[in-house]
Amino acid sequence: MVVHSLCVPTICSISPNPNPNPNPNPFRSSSPHPQLVLRFRTTYRENLRYLKTLGIISNDNNNTNKFFSSETLDRILSIVNFLKSKGFSDHHIQSLSFRCPKIFFSNIDPTEIDPVLEFLTVDLSASRDETCGLILRCPEILFSDVRFCLRPTLLFLRELGLEKLNSPTSLNAHLLNTRVPKLVAKIRFLESLGLSYEESSRICARLPAIFGYSVDNNLRPKIEYLVEEMDRSIDELKVFPQYFAFSLERRIVPRHLHLKERNVQVPLQRMLLWSDQKFYTKWK
Repeated sequence: MVVHSLCVPTICSISPNPNPNPNPNPFRSSSPHPQLVLRFRTTYRENLRYLKTLGIISNDNNNTNKFFSSETLDRILSIVNFLKSKGFSDHHIQSLSFRCPKIFFSNIDPTEIDPVLEFLTVDLSASRDETCGLILRCPEILFSDVRFCLRPTLLFLRELGLEKLNSPTSLNAHLLNTRVPKLVAKIRFLESLGLSYEESSRICARLPAIFGYSVDNNLRPKIEYLVEEMDRSIDELKVFPQYFAFSLERRIVPRHLHLKERNVQVPLQRMLLWSDQKFYTKWK
């Protein structure tokens, strides 16, 4: 059973508001008088109904309540209340329950995820909204170890020159949740092509999404096509690392073949960045 607290001024009366505010706070008062704390208990059914509205417990099963003890509901509610105290709204919690149910159904305790939130706000200097945004885009970050994963990764990314990592983008969230050895592996791959560590690092810094690309399914096939089919130099990647971000089948190959038929060769930027209309109008 969950105990809720409600503070009301001892001298004010509460009456229905005919025009409720979207974020009402009917108990706020500037009165200097002390407040009376009222405590009330929610029932098992009320807790169950609330968790259903958040999508944490499915509404599809009419016998759902048979599978959850009061202790289990209280533990789930403790996670919900902890997240709400950190700025997460009901809508945010609905999203988390859909994308990462284990937040609520594992044996995780609020004290275990608090270090992650502290890391985001202190080490990363993320605001409350930015912290929520990063977690919403990569909920699994809540299960990461600050000492062995998050903090070393943040230092590594900053050494590469990446900035604004507190911005709540999907890329930043997943980068922060990637261990350093996996990031280094991409740099090592570029070094294997004949690039120096500094050159490889700059390419990764200019295109951080490269850290999420598969070597076998993305990077290597594009390198092979660049060198063997397009007869271009690896050095072009130092000028235009965004080459890796384009689809090989849908963008790189058809545009290369189109230019080859017309005996035209242009820098990778012009070949890939231009819109279809501009590109195919220029070289009909």
